[in-house]
Amino acid sequence: MFTTSLAIAPIFVLILTGYGLRRAGLPSDEFWNLNDRLVYLILMPAIFFHSISTADLGAAALGGFASLLYAGFFAGILAGLIGAFVMRHHGRAAGSSLVQGAGRFNTFIALAVAGALYGPEGLELAIIGAALLVPVVNLTVVTILVVMLPQERGIGLGGQIMATLKNLAKNPLILSIAAALAWNLAALPRLPVFHDSLEILGQAALPIMLLCVGANLKLRGLSTEAGPLAIAAIAKLLLFPGVIVIFALVLDLTPLQAQIALTFGALPTGVAAYTLARQMGGDAPLMAAMITLQTLLSFVTMPLWLSLGERIFGL
Repeated sequence: MFTTSLAIAPIFVLILTGYGLRRAGLPSDEFWNLNDRLVYLILMPAIFFHSISTADLGAAALGGFASLLYAGFFAGILAGLIGAFVMRHHGRAAGSSLVQGAGRFNTFIALAVAGALYGPEGLELAIIGAALLVPVVNLTVVTILVVMLPQERGIGLGGQIMATLKNLAKNPLILSIAAALAWNLAALPRLPVFHDSLEILGQAALPIMLLCVGANLKLRGLSTEAGPLAIAAIAKLLLFPGVIVIFALVLDLTPLQAQIALTFGALPTGVAAYTLARQMGGDAPLMAAMITLQTLLSFVTMPLWLSLGERIFGL
């Protein structure tokens, strides 16, 4: 475990550095807001397109890998829905944030951890894992939130779902994944200047993304309701990875596939959950508290899970 903790320690140092810089007002709040947009619009799509368009998808045997990822994700979502029902006196807004906190994950940290521990092969597999998860996660979570949260006047449930689907169709991450898959399936060659430029952008992406993760943490919100925070943390940091370990022992996967899937399972909730909660009328302060608490807890839980996975899977 010590070796694993030491290998991923720089990742959490960058997260804490981002937190410290923003709290100190360096360089400015506007800088961090623009960086968030840079990551979302340019850097993440670049790293996705470069890796997926050039990956050997036929040799990856992705069926079992995808099943493992989806098993963990839907277990977390189900736990969040049960928790939202149990805690229904907190209101639908809090319940919707509980669902997100139980099932969503921080892709930025996944890519950084996979690259640090398992090299280029691990990073490529983590990017493929993100490509498998991102469209499913977004569609599932947004649909649940549309059903759970009050609708705008004059817009029925069907209209709200259609509007949401249109927004998802404009998501840069989903668009880059779809374009990369089309490029790969068409067997188009790697273009020297084009792909080299994307590769350079991808190399810049990870440190900037980690700084942004830290910059978006909000410690003040941790005084909020303990119940939803605890349920979301247990579902995301214990149940999600636990289900992946159990299913990985049944499915026919390579040790690296099982370990990368476990990496996704051990992740804290992603910052995008806060943005979605704010946009759709969820409990945004509670969501921010969940993200912060789980990120801090993952400093301890992630090395534990990854060390356990390496022993179980023989990596």
